[in-house]
Amino acid sequence: MKLEDFDFHLPEALIATRPARPRTAARLLLAEGDRIGDRRVSDLIDILRPGDRLVLNNTRVIPARLFGTRRRGEAVAKVEITLLEPRAQGWRALAKPLRKVQPGEVIRFSDHLSATVVEKSETDLTLAFDLTGDDFDKALAEAGVMPLPPYIAAKRAADDRDRTDYQTVFARHAGAVAAPTASLHFDEDLLRALAAKGVEFTEVTLHVGAGTFLPVKVQDVTTHRMHAEWGRVTAAAAAEINATKRAGARVIPVGTTALRLIESAADAGGVLHPWEGETDIFIYPGYRFRVTDALMTNFHLPKSTLVMLVAALMGETRIRRIYDHAIRAGYRFFSYGDSSLLIPESHG
Repeated sequence: MKLEDFDFHLPEALIATRPARPRTAARLLLAEGDRIGDRRVSDLIDILRPGDRLVLNNTRVIPARLFGTRRRGEAVAKVEITLLEPRAQGWRALAKPLRKVQPGEVIRFSDHLSATVVEKSETDLTLAFDLTGDDFDKALAEAGVMPLPPYIAAKRAADDRDRTDYQTVFARHAGAVAAPTASLHFDEDLLRALAAKGVEFTEVTLHVGAGTFLPVKVQDVTTHRMHAEWGRVTAAAAAEINATKRAGARVIPVGTTALRLIESAADAGGVLHPWEGETDIFIYPGYRFRVTDALMTNFHLPKSTLVMLVAALMGETRIRRIYDHAIRAGYRFFSYGDSSLLIPESHG
């Protein structure tokens, strides 16, 4: 299974730099088996069935990009920091330029927030901030900006709109440095309308890391090693999903992050268990899905692990047809782009 098998040409003009407004106005490609239709996210009210269970990732994106200064005597250097993940001794982070900082030095980001460089490697560093808990969260919210994906950041800087646009309406647990982007299409009105129809919801937490944007560098994709991300499935969430499976209804994760988490927490018999820890599950064609019956997801980068995941769900030939259709029809791609609802034939 070669990396080129998951390549396709994407016109630059189809990369979205702003989301649809309102959120539910985004287009929705509906793929049921071999059938492909063009809908809107608002049409989920008509598409989904009573008893369907949407699995939502309630992680909250932190404003993980920080701009600070480092002083050595009279010399002052500007440093850009991107937080990656919390560690026992502080936050692992990227620094630009990395050579400008050394262990023991202090980087000041605002009047209320600074950090000491605890460790430094060839690729990243560890920062110990001078604040913790709610005080840290408040100072970070004031000093930081949203960590837009590289393909958007290359086109424009983050602004105040992104603080809302790049956050789901059900974000609860802070810790992600990238959004679960399929969930950005939901607003409170749509959630209420779906609940009124009898669609059920279960929340899980997976803190999406910057590794989600890392390219696959091996030609034999089966040898690729996934980045690890922390997640949690509570006992209540596991019980809800198991009850839906027993009832013969569909479990539909919203986003690949929710899908990867529930597949990590399920046993070989398809029973979900309470789970907490880091998952590096890599799903590519040949994978047997244990819990997932369908998936709502945005359109992904060529040669990415997420294209491999949707190919595993729908089949390689079918997913090529879906992406060919999306490109011809002018669907908007990536984090702020349009969405799709992918239903394998056996679950239509």
